[in-house]
Amino acid sequence: MQEEYRREGVSPQTDELASTLMGDAFDLLASGEPFEVLLAVQDASGTITSYEFQDDGPEACLEAARARVGELKDAIRYALTYEGAVADEDGTYADALLLEFGERGYRAYSAFSLIDGKGSGDGFTWSDPAPAGEMPPLL
Repeated sequence: MQEEYRREGVSPQTDELASTLMGDAFDLLASGEPFEVLLAVQDASGTITSYEFQDDGPEACLEAARARVGELKDAIRYALTYEGAVADEDGTYADALLLEFGERGYRAYSAFSLIDGKGSGDGFTWSDPAPAGEMPPLL
């Protein structure tokens, strides 16, 4: 689909899928359980399939997750999340949970939440998700 024909915004279903995936990732980070990339994909019937990519470097896992979305012919929407860092205005980097999400026929977007206290249970904190820009759509 050409970019100019994609809808802007995010459907409630994609928002819910992405929010649920981020919540799952926050739980893993709070408990100190490592992961590289988490992916959730929903089909037209509403079935959600989850994947975890690990045993490779972070970039290879991210590439594999993005490729998996494109391989799933029944996929309607997706969200994937992974750890990274974001720079603030003065160039200082902070740990963050990064999120990419999209839906067939829509533009794809990314967001991030700053994180602190990995593995500290109730001491783990995160910021509200902030937009990080448009991404190339995977569907």
